[in-house]
Amino acid sequence: MGAIALQAIEKWFGELQVIKGLDLEITDGEFVVFVGPSGCGKSTLLRMIGGLEEISRGKLLIDGEDKSADPPSKRGLTMVFQSYALYPHMSVRENMGFSLKTAGAPRAEIDSKVNEAARILKLDAFLDRRPKTLSGGQRQRVAIGRSIVRDPTAFLFDEPLSNLDAALRVEMRYEIAKLHQSLRRTMIYVTHDQVEAMTLADRIVVLEFGRIAQVGTPRELYRRPANLFVAQFIGSPKMNVLECSTSNGSFSLSGGRGGQFTGKRPATKIGIRPEHVEIGPEGAGILDGTVDVLEYLGADTYLIVDGGSAGQITIRASGETELGIGDRIGVVAPENRLHFFDEMGQAV
Repeated sequence: MGAIALQAIEKWFGELQVIKGLDLEITDGEFVVFVGPSGCGKSTLLRMIGGLEEISRGKLLIDGEDKSADPPSKRGLTMVFQSYALYPHMSVRENMGFSLKTAGAPRAEIDSKVNEAARILKLDAFLDRRPKTLSGGQRQRVAIGRSIVRDPTAFLFDEPLSNLDAALRVEMRYEIAKLHQSLRRTMIYVTHDQVEAMTLADRIVVLEFGRIAQVGTPRELYRRPANLFVAQFIGSPKMNVLECSTSNGSFSLSGGRGGQFTGKRPATKIGIRPEHVEIGPEGAGILDGTVDVLEYLGADTYLIVDGGSAGQITIRASGETELGIGDRIGVVAPENRLHFFDEMGQAV
């Protein structure tokens, strides 16, 4: 049982409101990721759920019970932090079992739970070693194992991979995904890395200045962003956005051409993802441009194209492209790949 509900949750620091009346339902066993830019309130929201920050207004329900005023120890949750926070003088075994030992659990129970957590996390060979002899990824697994032995209602992760190098982050993403599949426990994960969000989440909660901009599966947020903020936050490289005008069933670009428009209200911006842009001869597509910069990444090449008064366009092309700097191209945008937004930034 690990259903968590936030009802009109607010957080105030004096006269500054950082969480602005959030409502969110998280089902038992779901993996939910909070993402957003720095300062959007994602870590504060996680700490409010965990009991490390007081809830100013609203309710936190865990399995239907109001836990808003309960201390962390009464919420049945466990938290994994950015820093490993391991005791350097204790072995891995002692670190993982410390919370059970301080709670007065029998030695046999501690050994059983530590051994099971070590098996899940592939730490069996490291149980008698000290943290200083472990790699960053192994230390993070120990910190996660310390949480597993407590048999929590839900796991809370606060940017747990941000201290790791790129290779270890990929490895640990896999470990956490497998852990969720194995335990089927509710997990709430905070990150600013959208790759982590897209690869781990059942649902993503995109936060913008203390409010929820959109909630949905990774596929929903990628394919149908509700607004311009989500459209440019989800996806790498970010979505191209150009100024446009619409009338009589068509759109036109400043300094470019146009095409069909089927929206039910006017749009002022048009968006297309770099991977959906096609390259044509000059005169084809929605505008013409000049290749300004080439970023070769092996399998892919990113073309930064100067579209003149229409703006700059990023195109994700094959790594085998033979285009060079200064080449003139036509930017082709398939109609079913276009996104339109009104003057308030809402999807049309």
